Amino acid sequence: MAELTDLEGLPETQESPVIATPNAPTPSIAVRIWQFVFVGILVVFVVFLALRLRQTNESEQRAAGQAPAFTFTTFEGETISLADLAGQGVVLNFWASWCDPCREEAALLESTWRREQDNGIIFIGLDYLDQETAAKAYLAEFDITYPNGPDLQSQAARRYGIKGVPETFFISPDGKISEIVIGPITSQEQMDRYLDEIRP
Repeated sequence: MAELTDLEGLPETQESPVIATPNAPTPSIAVRIWQFVFVGILVVFVVFLALRLRQTNESEQRAAGQAPAFTFTTFEGETISLADLAGQGVVLNFWASWCDPCREEAALLESTWRREQDNGIIFIGLDYLDQETAAKAYLAEFDITYPNGPDLQSQAARRYGIKGVPETFFISPDGKISEIVIGPITSQEQMDRYLDEIRP
């Protein structure tokens, strides 16, 4: 107990001064080499991803220039290919029965087809991601008589790079795409302007 008393009487000790530690040793050459290797691999990976993204975007662009070849079978069982239509102007329309904007242009497409079918212009409709029963009901509703058929496995849609429906491609008699319309065509004036570019 006496020892405790003596300790209690001692003055408080001051905080010990902070002793500066020497600088940490610099990384060895081997560590630096591994850092450079890691950064290099990371850069190569980022560049690779950027190139793949660019290639994907390019492959998904809409068709231009020479129209991609396609063949389809109409709902009536007739097989038609773009090659069969050489020398004629072609209006290629991608549509679907579930597409409300497609309904906005359906009557105009049909009336223009009836007017132009003897003037070297042919209309083609490709039904996109649809059910056959619904597609046929759509055609009957609008009394559509130009050739229409399903785009099986979206083969033509992929070749033309469409992003949705409706999309319409105006193809000249020499097989080149002269105009692409995204969304419905609702004006006869607009339609006629595009048709003038593909007349034989």
